[in-house]
Amino acid sequence: MQFTVTDVPERDRFEARNETGDLAGVVTYQLTGTIIAYTHTEVDPEFEGQGVGSTLARAVMDDARAKGRTVVPICPFIAKWLTRHPEYEQIVVRTTRKIK
Repeated sequence: MQFTVTDVPERDRFEARNETGDLAGVVTYQLTGTIIAYTHTEVDPEFEGQGVGSTLARAVMDDARAKGRTVVPICPFIAKWLTRHPEYEQIVVRTTRKIK
């Protein structure tokens, strides 16, 4: 199944939708200047295990890189996904403090 990810700035989130337009998942964010903090990732239970979270993560990181933004990965899912994708390390702010 293919998912399309779009930025919905009026709702401060990216949305992933399937071919029929059903909302499959979202990543919420807070944008301040060139710094974007990804705060939460949520996948609809109907779409779990179909790669929606990873599709969202890659799309939001590619968007940040294309727009010259610095990423603060507050969301645990995004933070964990980034540990497996070092190609984005140069745009990510890291801290020694763990967020639970």
